[in-house]
Amino acid sequence: MAGDAEPVKPLRVDRVESLDQQGRGIVRVDGKAVFVEGALPGERVGWEVVRSGQKFDLGRLVRIERASSQRVAPRCPHFGLWRGACGGCSMQHLDARAQVAVKQRVLEDALWHLGRLKPEQIMRPIAGIEWDYRHRARLSVRYVARKSEALVGFHERASSFVADIRECHVLAGPVGSLLVPLRSLVSAMDARQRLPQIEVAVVQAGACVHTVLVFRVLDPLSASDRKALERFGATHRVSIWLQPGGPGTATPLDAAEPVELELQLREFGVRLPFAPTDFTQVNHAVNEVLVRRSLALLQLRSDERALDLFCGLGNFTLALATRVADVVGIEGNPAQVARAARAAEANGLQSRVRFLTQDLFAWTRDDWEALNRREGRIDRVLVDPPREGALAVARALAASASRPRCLVYVSCNPATLARDCAVLVHEGGWGLAAAGIVNMFPHTSHVESLAVLRPHSS
Repeated sequence: MAGDAEPVKPLRVDRVESLDQQGRGIVRVDGKAVFVEGALPGERVGWEVVRSGQKFDLGRLVRIERASSQRVAPRCPHFGLWRGACGGCSMQHLDARAQVAVKQRVLEDALWHLGRLKPEQIMRPIAGIEWDYRHRARLSVRYVARKSEALVGFHERASSFVADIRECHVLAGPVGSLLVPLRSLVSAMDARQRLPQIEVAVVQAGACVHTVLVFRVLDPLSASDRKALERFGATHRVSIWLQPGGPGTATPLDAAEPVELELQLREFGVRLPFAPTDFTQVNHAVNEVLVRRSLALLQLRSDERALDLFCGLGNFTLALATRVADVVGIEGNPAQVARAARAAEANGLQSRVRFLTQDLFAWTRDDWEALNRREGRIDRVLVDPPREGALAVARALAASASRPRCLVYVSCNPATLARDCAVLVHEGGWGLAAAGIVNMFPHTSHVESLAVLRPHSS
């Protein structure tokens, strides 16, 4: 019946002002922000409202009346704005160089609007290769019984469903072309409905590529499933691991296989062992540049003492140990602390590094000052927290009269970076000397960044 037809949504045509932190175009209607997926700054687009809220609306791009000169054709056939499109990337429709500029703007906006901060210097962005860069990933797995087929890949846009993809251009090594064979493998396994994810770790040393696939298994595997995984590994020259519980339970299917991979920081002569389920930066080439730039910004001297907070496996700590008299690394995860200490010994740096296990989210001024009394004056500090940021650390340093000469803050979240820097600047009297972005995840809206802070009294 005609009365049952859905009402036609009114179409608006507006100019797109900028992008938000998720890569969506921002249109303003009577002062209210509307986020339009797929629209680019400077474009004139036709859009319709899909969800209204008190503070902002969400819009759907219907047509582009005047396209941006920075709009490009996406390389991946699974990239798109439609329902069911892969959510692994969000910015393939924007020129790669323009993506970097957008991320720099996101960082500057966060610093100003959330922290009322303007850095004295905007640093040159750190960027690297644009494709085949992702050495770490977690692929979701879902068996669709009505299709008798498994899906392997990233989630759909703004959805918990697994996207139906057959190739990926950001995954490093052979993994991007293994999605179809992986689908066939899982579809034929007895455990196909009890296998929720596959962790990917790729290490490249020259022409040699070592790829590990860690299958999360909720039940013990049948003999036929184990044979199928063995054949897959041999055919595609990848290492197969099984993870029955938490990350620490991951072990090779072949018991004779070495249990550690290795990252290299070639400029510092450091090798960093890690397990495939350990946290490491996803982009190894950019990580090397990030470590080099961070240490240069600290302006290290060979007779000084440095502190690495949220040190993890020692990515920055071991490099620091090659440039200063000694280093203290602090991390809340005891397993990572133990692995970092073994890495220091393997690199012959154990006499210059000490690792401590401590909850840095509950750090206080007393903790900071006690560390200075026990270790001696700490001259340089590097902070590399998770997305939650390092608020307790910022408050401790802002409240203390014991101040390092320089602090470099490596962040994966511009909002918490702005918040923490605001504490140091507005409450502690520090200066924000410089800030800039690190394009760790090309074609996504993820913004990694660096900030350099110095006490005004130093």
